[in-house]
Amino acid sequence: MKEENELSEVEVLGRLSFVTNARLEARASEAGLSIQQMRLLGILRDREPTINELTVHLGVDKSSVSGLVIRAERGGFVTRTQHEQDGRAVRVRLEPAGRALIDEASSRFGSDVEDTFAALTGPERARWVALTVRLLRAEANERGISL
Repeated sequence: MKEENELSEVEVLGRLSFVTNARLEARASEAGLSIQQMRLLGILRDREPTINELTVHLGVDKSSVSGLVIRAERGGFVTRTQHEQDGRAVRVRLEPAGRALIDEASSRFGSDVEDTFAALTGPERARWVALTVRLLRAEANERGISL
């Protein structure tokens, strides 16, 4: 078995991704959501994007985003509103039921993250977060979205 310092960036990121996705899927499932629906509601917590903007954030095609939004709207979790400047565009807004659902799922996932990071000291955690934010900002800039 390889030691910690023998793992490549690819292996580390891959393994962390598997752990993170498994925990996210578990929390989404508990809330009765798919992981994509959970991502949608999470994105909507602090913005009201258009469908086109959601395609960039979610990294899926417009028809997939439209389907996600329609299902979330049927569940009472989001509403679609007319864009204020572009009559052809639609904005998506998180409704109180959707906010309650994503807040609960996020809180539970937050506990999972706390468990994962328990192995690190406070300064180690802060350094990891700072470096990861730099990576995420660079990736978001490449995609033309805000972090």
